[in-house]
Amino acid sequence: MQKRISRRRQAAKPKSCRFCEARVNYIDFKDAETLAKFQTEKGKIMPRRITGNCLDHQKMLATAIKRARIVALVY
Repeated sequence: MQKRISRRRQAAKPKSCRFCEARVNYIDFKDAETLAKFQTEKGKIMPRRITGNCLDHQKMLATAIKRARIVALVY
């Protein structure tokens, strides 16, 4: 007989939007350092479930990254 090994997940800490905590109303596309934190090495935009952003700030972030790509501030 084989022993059953039970693996329980640890409770994940709730993610909070860092833009809401800082009370940011607008994400500027010219701030390349901030935008780079929310991209992968290949330049893809990281999803909400990983970054922990709220819906409104994730939409603003995506728009800012796309604008910064056009102006060639990030890739």
